[in-house]
Amino acid sequence: MSKNPRVAVVGATGAVGREMLKTLEERNFPASEVVAFASAKSAGVKLPFMGGELTVRELKEDSFIGFDLALFSAGGATSEKFAPLAAKAGCVVVDNSSAWRMDPGTPLVVPEVNPDDLSWHKGIIANPNCSTIQMVVALKPLHDEATIKRVVVSTYQAVSGTGQKAIAELEAQVSQLFNGLEVEPKVYPHQIAFNCLPQIDVFLENGYTKEEMKMVLETKKIMGDDSIQVTATTVRVPVFYGHSESLNVEFEQDLSPDEARMLLSRAPGVTVVDFPEKKAYPMAIDAAGQDDVFVGRIRRDETIAHGLNLWVVADNIRKGAALNAVQIAEVLLKRNILRVPK
Repeated sequence: MSKNPRVAVVGATGAVGREMLKTLEERNFPASEVVAFASAKSAGVKLPFMGGELTVRELKEDSFIGFDLALFSAGGATSEKFAPLAAKAGCVVVDNSSAWRMDPGTPLVVPEVNPDDLSWHKGIIANPNCSTIQMVVALKPLHDEATIKRVVVSTYQAVSGTGQKAIAELEAQVSQLFNGLEVEPKVYPHQIAFNCLPQIDVFLENGYTKEEMKMVLETKKIMGDDSIQVTATTVRVPVFYGHSESLNVEFEQDLSPDEARMLLSRAPGVTVVDFPEKKAYPMAIDAAGQDDVFVGRIRRDETIAHGLNLWVVADNIRKGAALNAVQIAEVLLKRNILRVPK
């Protein structure tokens, strides 16, 4: 593409949409114009951007005429309806919903892991689940070295993953409890303040939640290896920003903790924080607002032949959504594939 792209941000008033605008600005993405879109009820809202303001426009079926790139963060139903319309209009879509992730014709991409999959996009590219993104960024260099056989992951996920209403609910519940008031859960099925909920999304027939199965299936697709066995337990915790994950990884070959630290320290998008003698390890409060995936507590699993335990933390709104989408756009532009195939 010879000219700078015209960019649409869909769902711009939500937590991820606002972060997308912030990320485009901070990374100096070379857009000729950025336009914010949302539902009719948000039309007219002013959003800060590049020292000025963007006036949110109502998303309509013909909104994408003349645009080159659209960053979607507006839910699966919106994506299912509008992403094909955007692609038909010649606009490449990077979609943050789950609508297209497991579609065989749609690349599911984390730029540090599988950027080459972008070469076969047909106009729509899927942004993976936030918890999957940070996990595969940490796993990829280890898999390349010693071949992963099995992953057992337990997550501790921030309320911002549910959106602005969940952030407000946690704030309100903390205040209510400190003031001796009764808590009335609305966003979550139970009180989230000072509590942990072992349910993210709906339960499926196999007893797992939809969030847990996203991690299982998306990991295989992103890593390009169906032989990797993944089992997950996902938990919502009373943290505003930053998902934490405990990974137990079994490899085909031996990989020492020191070797893993070396590989991860050299990996793109990874920061190793692993000094237990100094009580230094990744924490959600340190990862919030940061681009990297943080890895620590790297140690052997002494119950199996080739196993490691790791603790992985990242900002779920930043790397887990907005940043990953913008990084995809940057790769598309750099490789001159920011176009819809004819």
